[in-house]
Amino acid sequence: MTNPPPPGNWTDPTWSAQPSSPAPDPTLVAGQPVPPQPGPVDPYAPTNPYAPTNPYAPADPYAGAQPPATQPMPGYAPPGYAPPGYPPQYPGYGYPQPPKTNGMAIAAFVLALLGFTSCITAPVGAILGHVAQKQIRLSGEGGAGMAKAAIIVGWILTGFLVLVIAGYAVAIIYAITTGDNSSSY
Repeated sequence: MTNPPPPGNWTDPTWSAQPSSPAPDPTLVAGQPVPPQPGPVDPYAPTNPYAPTNPYAPADPYAGAQPPATQPMPGYAPPGYAPPGYPPQYPGYGYPQPPKTNGMAIAAFVLALLGFTSCITAPVGAILGHVAQKQIRLSGEGGAGMAKAAIIVGWILTGFLVLVIAGYAVAIIYAITTGDNSSSY
């Protein structure tokens, strides 16, 4: 194949009547022969179970190698032995355990909440809340929020109880003082 000459009187220094290099051979890539393309696969054709799966993949020189005796690989066990499991967790690693909740704080909170139905348990819950707070400060246990809630709820309900009792006392005294003592039989 020849290239046409440039138009007009202008001469192109790179133009020549002959191509500078021969056309590339389509069966060669970088000077190496191109492997044949795979065709349709016959599912019933016999297969060689020992044939490599990919003939162009590099072979692993370390496949099947045993680790050196001085430094075994993690998870490696000699034949006949089970591989080791995870080592035990060391103290100080992972999530810290929450502190144990003070039992007196739980009891104080329950008694303070029961004060809504029976007002007698509210002052008991408040007093136990104070005792639980002191125990928590000394022992470092959890439950400080429950103890504080028991104190607050217990004393509020105790205040309502005192107001109700005072109201009944005033009503009784008022009824006695304004009542008619003369009876006509």
